[in-house]
Amino acid sequence: MKNNDNKLLWQYAGFATQLIFALALSVFVGLKLDKWIALSFPLAVWVLPLLVIIALIIKAIKDTNTTKNK
Repeated sequence: MKNNDNKLLWQYAGFATQLIFALALSVFVGLKLDKWIALSFPLAVWVLPLLVIIALIIKAIKDTNTTKNK
């Protein structure tokens, strides 16, 4: 039982690290993109992290799905 708990802990830790890195990267790219396009409002800074969050939620749902499609 303890080994299974550690495996689950590492999976969640990996997902959290992936989430933080992906959000930081998307904000950075969004800032650069907004500066390059010279928009008066930060569109890419809002849209890119939102897309990352949506993609990671979909990935989490697929990874935790208990039914296996053949």
